[in-house]
Amino acid sequence: MDLRSLRYFIAVLEAGSLSRAAASLYVAQPALTAQIKKLEAELGTQLFDRSHVGVTPTAAGLQLYQDARRLLSDAAAMRERLQRTPDGPEGSVTVAVPFLLASLLLGPVLARLKQSHPRIRVFVIDDLSLMVRKAMVDRRADIGLLVDTASVEGLDVRPFVREGMFLCGFDAKGEVAALLGKSAKGGRAKKGAPVRPTVPFARAAGLPLVLQSRRFSIRQRVEAAAEAVGVELNVVHEHDSARVLRSLYLAGAGFTVSPACALADGPGEQPNWLVARIVEPELLRTYHLATPAGKAPDAATQVVMQVLADEARSMIASGRWDAQFLGDGKP
Repeated sequence: MDLRSLRYFIAVLEAGSLSRAAASLYVAQPALTAQIKKLEAELGTQLFDRSHVGVTPTAAGLQLYQDARRLLSDAAAMRERLQRTPDGPEGSVTVAVPFLLASLLLGPVLARLKQSHPRIRVFVIDDLSLMVRKAMVDRRADIGLLVDTASVEGLDVRPFVREGMFLCGFDAKGEVAALLGKSAKGGRAKKGAPVRPTVPFARAAGLPLVLQSRRFSIRQRVEAAAEAVGVELNVVHEHDSARVLRSLYLAGAGFTVSPACALADGPGEQPNWLVARIVEPELLRTYHLATPAGKAPDAATQVVMQVLADEARSMIASGRWDAQFLGDGKP
């Protein structure tokens, strides 16, 4: 057993498929399969349950995954200490981010890292907020942006960004626009940030809504607000697929509730396209930056964390992201 076989094992577990892992590692699938079988033989235990849809780790596989990540991290730290160069940190960092936020934030982050720190290789897990948290708890990621989660056992968690939530959709007859109030901000709060009208939650709840199911954090927040206000939601379409929901509200089938980070996915300044901040109560969504507890982030991880914070501050300051930075410093 060597470090390469452990890297291969980690790649297979995180990909959930031998073929996908082989593609990411640029090795032939038969060679990768042979490496995994050799590792299982050396350890005397089965590491994966195999099926036609992919592979899932056994209990032994999950234990090895945690131990292997620690071992590889320690090896990387040792190599960094012994081979410090003026070229900056080197290593691999896995970042887990909710998919709606990933579409806004990660492009600029990855582009900047490629330019400023080409020796750092970043892997991305973009998934539902619940799965992002699971990736951190399972130690499959080095950095995670958790939604409305201020404390998790085994993780160091600190506030990152807070954003509002908005009612979005096509108001073909202009009937909804007549119900909206003026922005409480009274003007452009940040350079480039559009002034948004407001809509009371009770009015938004009565409109035809296109929402995901209750297992999603946005729907949970909307349901909690409806219960607090004492109104019922008029949900006309419920689908878990973000693509299906987007196609529905862009087709005029109803309105949706969107966090600020996802507003850029709308059709832009088209006639009758409505975006209004939800108030009374205001719906807020807080991101927390998480890292594994009990282990100081290595140099590469620290660089990625800093770039995430820098890009978030920059987007907020420019108005691209209607949010509030909660980390160390003001946007």
